[in-house]
Amino acid sequence: MKKSFLLVPGLAVLLGIGLVGSTWAQDTEGPMSDLRFVVVKDYNGKPVRNAAVILHPVSRRGKQARGGLELKTDNEGRTNIDGIPYGPLRVQVLAPGFQTFGEDYEIDKPAFEITVKLKRPGGQYSVYGNNGDTKKTDDKKPAEQKPQQ
Repeated sequence: MKKSFLLVPGLAVLLGIGLVGSTWAQDTEGPMSDLRFVVVKDYNGKPVRNAAVILHPVSRRGKQARGGLELKTDNEGRTNIDGIPYGPLRVQVLAPGFQTFGEDYEIDKPAFEITVKLKRPGGQYSVYGNNGDTKKTDDKKPAEQKPQQ
């Protein structure tokens, strides 16, 4: 089974399992990890298909390196990649209709599984409330109507 990986930001598309971006290619002498991701909905645990799982190497000082990889989840909300060097890794997960997830991990085991629970978008805030006060708007509730006279 072939998987496609998009080099972020880059023009090259990598095909196959176990291939990594040029950012990681320099660090191939140390131990490597096989990463597994599961992306589910926070409120019911059902899988999120076609979510973008973006991996960025991070320096020991916490600075994100250039480049990275983008993986896509399958129908079960799963994706994986083999051959990622040990060390800090920034993971972002994006899917339409959900809040963006982002977290840093220390990859330090030969097999590493990360479960991501995506949340629904939160309420929106408006600065155009009464008397200049900030107020929360709730799109689930219909707008209140004044009684007709």
